[in-house]
Amino acid sequence: MLPTFSALAEPNRLRIIELLREGPRPVGEIAARLRLRQPQVSKHLRVLSAAGLVEVHPAAQQRIYQLRAAQFQALDDWLAAYRQFKEASYDRLEEHLNVLQAMEKQDGRPD
Repeated sequence: MLPTFSALAEPNRLRIIELLREGPRPVGEIAARLRLRQPQVSKHLRVLSAAGLVEVHPAAQQRIYQLRAAQFQALDDWLAAYRQFKEASYDRLEEHLNVLQAMEKQDGRPD
């Protein structure tokens, strides 16, 4: 997961990922849409590709980039454990608040 997070930590790479969510794009279009130089975009795309987040398909003179669903699924699977942790924390908080409310009612305090 570390290469994935490292790749996504850079703002321009994250912007590229967001753009590619809309669909596959050639390097030149990515550069134009994000107002970046083509060599800069190519460098970012190499990092994203090495992290397994994008894949490239040659089409005539262009190189078309698109997202790789498998790597995002792996990231989602990894994050699922943390979602469960967060939900369990909320459950414990809710239980604690219920105990406090019950104690207040027992003491005869108004709600």
